[in-house]
Amino acid sequence: MVKIVVFDSGLGSLSVIKPIRKRINAEIIYFADQKNYPYGTKSVSQLDKIIKSTILKLQEKFEPDIIIIGSNTPSLLLDIEKKDKIIGVFPPLKEAVSKTKSGKIGILATKSVVENKILDKYIRKNVPSSIHVKKINATLLVDLVESGKFITQKQTSKNIIKKIVKPYLENGIDVFTLSSTHLPFLAPILKELFPSITFLDPADAVARHISKILKHKSEKSRLKIYASGDVSIFQKQLTRIGIKNKVNQL
Repeated sequence: MVKIVVFDSGLGSLSVIKPIRKRINAEIIYFADQKNYPYGTKSVSQLDKIIKSTILKLQEKFEPDIIIIGSNTPSLLLDIEKKDKIIGVFPPLKEAVSKTKSGKIGILATKSVVENKILDKYIRKNVPSSIHVKKINATLLVDLVESGKFITQKQTSKNIIKKIVKPYLENGIDVFTLSSTHLPFLAPILKELFPSITFLDPADAVARHISKILKHKSEKSRLKIYASGDVSIFQKQLTRIGIKNKVNQL
């Protein structure tokens, strides 16, 4: 059976799994590295140490065909796209360029990504100079998902989302990349609040890439979830957002 491991510091990258399962039958293992949550506030040197250690542990434990670093933060800051059989998740900027009509796009990402020059380099590589790109700190939106407030406190969450996103609409941005894997959980609310705006999920590109490179497929799809730190806390977080899978300690 094809085995794919997806990991992140929290529950956010569970959003990566749905697009993968639409295209591929596989045993998917999700690991929430709660002990090191959140990745978005770590320095590059801290992230490098955490990610290398985590990948080694996952390789030894599961022997997967592919490991997906579900978070945009380490993917960008550690240049994961150059690794063999280890796939990062990146802002889908080329797709954003193809879809914008105003010539203005926004990148919703964590504070550490927005403030790092590596994102500027990635933008220059993937976006022509004729397109205006705005980097937007969406850490508060990430927190809405991780805490489950986007479900338990819907109106408050909508107010926070409007406060962060609306000013950029007034500047003419018509396409946003959801460049934290937490953010696709907010897609239904974003579409409700801003029906004429395009919000791009980076996991779609990951799923397309994996379906091309995997030579063999499985007959059935299944998901197992693991976590470091306090498993009971993570189990409660998943329950709040409607995920009933048992969480195992790792």
